[in-house]
Amino acid sequence: MMRERWPAQCLVDGEWVGKPELPVVNPSSLEEIAKVPDLGEAETEKAIAAAKRAFPAWAGLLAKERSTTLRRWHDLVVQHADELAQILTCEQGKPLSEARGEILYAASFLEFYAEEAKRIYGETIPSHTKDGRIVVIRQPAGVVAAITPWNFPAAMITRKVGPALAAGCTAIVKPAPETPLTAFAFAALGQEAGLPAGVLNIVTGNAHAIGKALCESPDVRVLSFTGSTAVGKLLMAQCAPTVKKLALELGGNAPFIVFDDADIDAAVAGAIASKFRNMGQTCVCANRIYVQDAIYDAFAEKLATEVAQLQVGDGLAEGITQGPLINEAAVAKVEEHIADAVAKGARILTGGTRHELGGTFYKPTVISDVTQSMKVAREETFGPLAPLFRFRGDEDVIAMANDTEFGLAAYFYARDIGRIWRVAEALEYGMVAINSGRLSTELAPFGGIKQSGIGREGSRHGIEEYTELKFMLMAGI
Repeated sequence: MMRERWPAQCLVDGEWVGKPELPVVNPSSLEEIAKVPDLGEAETEKAIAAAKRAFPAWAGLLAKERSTTLRRWHDLVVQHADELAQILTCEQGKPLSEARGEILYAASFLEFYAEEAKRIYGETIPSHTKDGRIVVIRQPAGVVAAITPWNFPAAMITRKVGPALAAGCTAIVKPAPETPLTAFAFAALGQEAGLPAGVLNIVTGNAHAIGKALCESPDVRVLSFTGSTAVGKLLMAQCAPTVKKLALELGGNAPFIVFDDADIDAAVAGAIASKFRNMGQTCVCANRIYVQDAIYDAFAEKLATEVAQLQVGDGLAEGITQGPLINEAAVAKVEEHIADAVAKGARILTGGTRHELGGTFYKPTVISDVTQSMKVAREETFGPLAPLFRFRGDEDVIAMANDTEFGLAAYFYARDIGRIWRVAEALEYGMVAINSGRLSTELAPFGGIKQSGIGREGSRHGIEEYTELKFMLMAGI
């Protein structure tokens, strides 16, 4: 059944609040599609207080009761997947088929953690005394603050809120200003599924004021953030006085390596899937493509041919595979990286200019003869630019791939099983995809090392971020 109306207000303590003030713009048409509330520190403190009040009762429910509510929420999301995809595409720009895929991916976290709620296990430990027993239990950490990005406005909410609520925590979510409508829609379905007032709160508005309130409040015990490393460091510093638990999924600079024994056609398809998903606006997309000497020219030709056929346009139109970039700053970053590379000797094989559609549409681009001295080797482009680096041997490419402060995701294509094990273990990344251009799933722990973050999301490990261990010694037995 289609809903007649989706909310465009904030959810605080079970009530939809706030006046329409901040515009939400469709990046394809550049038209305003809604206005949302501009809340600040005072309203955020009300949301925190609501979450704190709701926590004891929610945490006190049987795990099966929380599980049932999350499962109902999942079912409603799947039921309304087409409507939610429309909302997502209108405010974020990605093609409708990709948006629907994200909605179902987001739903998968609700399903998974509805099941995992019943599997938060403790342990017994052999005691150090004859009359003692040692028991360890896991308890919900408390109120959770989640700050989510615009590139995956549905999945990044459920990947945090799903495990938090399953564990017995309550939550305040601050979605990105570019994509608040998806957050409101998901919250509305959560309400319909039976989430009590205060268990889930959504606030939009002044990022500095909201972030300050969430970070400084002693009542917020966990902060989960997905976004840039620079902002992640700032949030860490702001959370230090209250010593919160932190779950940070930060920037990436993913290498994509093609060895000379790889299936070239499969590697080309994987590179496109990794690099051009969401117009290259993902933290795990291939940012540096390393190709071994012997197959470099053949791979470059095939990749450029395939990329040139990608269809750019309004994400709501049929057959479109590439939408607009989120804003003008995103386009400027792509242009900066291309200009720097070309000035230092790189060649454009396809694309390299803004699209005829205007606005923030950009042609999917492949450049060759890229070197480690270029900006694209050091900085995350976050756009539809595939730079091709050349390498000779395994040790050379491993050194180049690891030559970054980031360590989120890496990809490589090879067939030799010995090489596969050696390279996979040597790459300094939290996630490595072998012979695949995609690695995200609710079943596996998502996260990075080095300056790409702290903690993991997804899998059974994801729920541990929202629990605290309690050791109990029972003596005199």
